[in-house]
Amino acid sequence: MGALLAIAAVIVLMMIGVPVVYSFAAMTLVLSIVYDVDVSSLMTTGFWSVNSIILLALPLFVMTGYLMQAGGMASRLVHFVESLVGKSRTGMGSSMVVACGVFGAISGTASAAVASIGTIMIDPMEKHGYKREYTSALLGISSLLGLLIPPSLTMILYAVVTRQSVAACFLATIGPGILLIILLCFLNWIKMRNAPGEAVTLTFRERSELINKSFWKAIPALMLPVIILGGIYGGVFTPTEAAAIAVVYAIPVGLFVYRELSLKTLVKCLVSAAATTGVIMVILLFSFVSSRILTFERVPQELTEFMMDVFQNKLLILLIVNVFLILLGMIMDDVSVVAIISPLLLPVMVSIGVDPIQFAAIVGTSVVIGCNSPPMAPILFMTCRIGKVGMSQVMKPALFFMFFAALPVMLVTTYWPPLALYLPKLFGYL
Repeated sequence: MGALLAIAAVIVLMMIGVPVVYSFAAMTLVLSIVYDVDVSSLMTTGFWSVNSIILLALPLFVMTGYLMQAGGMASRLVHFVESLVGKSRTGMGSSMVVACGVFGAISGTASAAVASIGTIMIDPMEKHGYKREYTSALLGISSLLGLLIPPSLTMILYAVVTRQSVAACFLATIGPGILLIILLCFLNWIKMRNAPGEAVTLTFRERSELINKSFWKAIPALMLPVIILGGIYGGVFTPTEAAAIAVVYAIPVGLFVYRELSLKTLVKCLVSAAATTGVIMVILLFSFVSSRILTFERVPQELTEFMMDVFQNKLLILLIVNVFLILLGMIMDDVSVVAIISPLLLPVMVSIGVDPIQFAAIVGTSVVIGCNSPPMAPILFMTCRIGKVGMSQVMKPALFFMFFAALPVMLVTTYWPPLALYLPKLFGYL
């Protein structure tokens, strides 16, 4: 009862506009009152939980995303992907989807992908027959590939709060991420193959020249995901070290190779990354304290026993968890969902035979739906601002992509474990 009251307090406060940090502080306060716990005695534990070498990757990957956006790396990646996928009418939508996936392989954030790719592609796509509301909806779903294609900030948070391997969680979401890319490109082809507007066709020679030109310009940017992922899974360095190397690499590339990053812009990137990280770290602090209170009071164990007694069918429990995650994602951001719900539901999932690494992929794919669903829909609101369209206009195409792409990916991830577990097993993490 206390846990439900605390979660309800967070939801209500966030819905009335209270900042996320204060909402989490209120959750901790409610739990301390309900269970008569001295919070001051637990703050030390919360501090030491936040004082983690793994969490150092968070500000560094956030910083990498800002540097890519400001330093010209994002635009080179978009142009290269566009040259590969094509400048045809359907190819431009697919270019946006694939570019978001490539961008996610570097920054791990959705908001940076929206800001970078949206500003580059929405206007040109409108000239070739794409309505702005459709493009904004496609961008909103595609940008969340940054939460699935490693390195992912969401998976780092999940690994920390559930005590799992970061590298294994990264691998678990690659399969769902690739499946989402394929479905989005297919749906875009269905919707846009006969759309009116200016179509662009290139000869083989023109296409080859375009690919060659954009490839050489994009090489410095393309090396970043190779360094990050190759280093992590090649055993050269840890995810935290990879994040540090990404920042060290991105700064000179932006300053001296592409020459779009100035010292003034670099300072702005540092300030923005620090502000974003500060919010996440305070949220995690209160989340760790709240999780410790719930563990002391055996709330996860009681929740497991309740669900096993009431819903004895594994498939039904999985469906209820899916719905629960989507509903929470509709009113909370991805950080909040991962920080609060993952430790609470993990014992339930383990009790019915779901691997913790598969649950990481389930959480990640559910966030893709939640972040684009009202009333909160933080990513969709951001795409509306960049696309200069109203939320009411974007909702219809957004629901189309959610029902026929994001939702199937979540269900396949939930009910077919090999999609999430094959790569972790292949690399020896399971």
